[in-house]
Amino acid sequence: MILASVPLNELLWLIGALLGAGIATGLLAGIFGVGGGAIIVPVLYEVFRLLGVPEEVRMQLCIGTSLAIIVPTSISSFRAHLAKGAVDMDVLKIWALPVLVGVLLGGYLAPSAPPSVFKLVFVAVTSTLAIRLLFGNDNWRLADSLPGKAAMRAYGFGIGVASALMGVGGGAMSNFVQALYGGKIHRSIATSAGLGVIISIPGMIAYMIGGWPKMELLPPFSLGFVSLIGVSLMIPATIFTAPWGVKIAHAMPKRRLEIAFGIFLAVVAGRFLVSALNG
Repeated sequence: MILASVPLNELLWLIGALLGAGIATGLLAGIFGVGGGAIIVPVLYEVFRLLGVPEEVRMQLCIGTSLAIIVPTSISSFRAHLAKGAVDMDVLKIWALPVLVGVLLGGYLAPSAPPSVFKLVFVAVTSTLAIRLLFGNDNWRLADSLPGKAAMRAYGFGIGVASALMGVGGGAMSNFVQALYGGKIHRSIATSAGLGVIISIPGMIAYMIGGWPKMELLPPFSLGFVSLIGVSLMIPATIFTAPWGVKIAHAMPKRRLEIAFGIFLAVVAGRFLVSALNG
């Protein structure tokens, strides 16, 4: 067993790192309306590397585990935002089906995709979003209101595919789309929290099924491309801290929230670009 070959002190360090990442994930979920996958995936990648998980399945295991962790985090964040009346349910209803189709397609492609694909998707998406948040302004718009249902469904499908390949709840991408059409940052974040629920549950199931044929390459206590150990350690921390993040989000000015989100995304892009180039 892979775990048996890891020294006790190293295992304790890894457990501490996972719990710390869980706390950060919950706060980010509440503040930015994201499931925290952009933090979870790189942390898990290093954890599973130290545990000796083969490269050919490591990234998929990280993403599947991330999506599983995001399920309760997104639900907790969404409920907190919903209680404040900030969620745009009309947008969620339009996006629900195309996002679901995109997630299932991404989950279907994931088992056979090389690790570099996942990393470069991270870099492309997060870099674009970071530039918009850090250097853009209210004039960076395509229109002053959201487009028609056909365009919104196309956006939803793209968000679903990318989210499934990144292991994220789609919050960053849906925030970006809404900002391009004059969406208010706090309302966009709240709505994105709801989108994370739609993305994470079918995404988790798709990765569980997709990883089943490769169980011999996966560490103990894995269910397909989902590590039950990672899930059990990180979920309690994320659920506990997500409501704190929501309180912080609603107390922050719009521009400060955008800058904080942009810096967060830029750091994520840098981490994965280095990993992809070295990989």
